[in-house]
Amino acid sequence: MRRAGLLQSHADSNPHSDAVNIRSQLIRDENCILHAYQDHLGYWTIGVGRLIDARKGGGISRAEAEYLLDNDIEKRTSAIAQALPWTLELDEARRGALLNMSFQLGVEGLLKFENTLAAIERHDWPATAAGMRGSKWHEQTPNRSDRLIEQVLSGEWQ
Repeated sequence: MRRAGLLQSHADSNPHSDAVNIRSQLIRDENCILHAYQDHLGYWTIGVGRLIDARKGGGISRAEAEYLLDNDIEKRTSAIAQALPWTLELDEARRGALLNMSFQLGVEGLLKFENTLAAIERHDWPATAAGMRGSKWHEQTPNRSDRLIEQVLSGEWQ
């Protein structure tokens, strides 16, 4: 694979040293900040000087967004399994409904659905649907919650 620009100049001598050097240098000079922040000019940035401010043409690629999503799915799946080990016995669609809810509510918010979660644990799908339907979450996002209610009732992805 050919490298462009600065990293190409010494490719024959040591193909990896320039990449290591520029990475180290940029991390030193830009810092590595693991949350969105405003740079000295007020533009939204993340990581190692990564401009994400749309006002300046910043953002991330679809592949980067999906990479972040995969990481988030893994983290939340683990957190739910740790907090509610019985969810590992559910079919994928019903586990997926809980995971989807956790993206909107956070895992801590999901755990506040105590009666609904108890109904899921005992596989009482009508009580589960009633609990979901009777929540503030359902009032705030009825389309999404109606799809997830159907998913829990049917055990099939919606």
